[in-house]
Amino acid sequence: MEAREETTKAGPALSRRRRRGLALAAATVAADVAVLRRRGHGLGGKVVVRCRSGHLFTTIWIPGASVKSVRLGPYRLQRCPIGHHWSLVTPVDESTLTDEERQAAHEARDIRIP
Repeated sequence: MEAREETTKAGPALSRRRRRGLALAAATVAADVAVLRRRGHGLGGKVVVRCRSGHLFTTIWIPGASVKSVRLGPYRLQRCPIGHHWSLVTPVDESTLTDEERQAAHEARDIRIP
């Protein structure tokens, strides 16, 4: 009988942890989407980003997921294909770029693994 009570007590605690985790994940994805929209992008996909050295390139940006980078809020730690270094990258509002910068960014792509 005591074993049942312990199982019953553990059940709601586990579901509370699960709910908190899901709420945190949803908030993280919502913040990621908000940053993308503020910078003139949709829900993700091919996005022009700038590394800390100022290099512009195109990467696949999926809100809430990353395979080739480490997510750090609105930034990602990712390898820059232009400078061949690891750097924090952030999405760029393409409307602020010149035509030459935009073209160069679309020609410079990172690896295609999403």
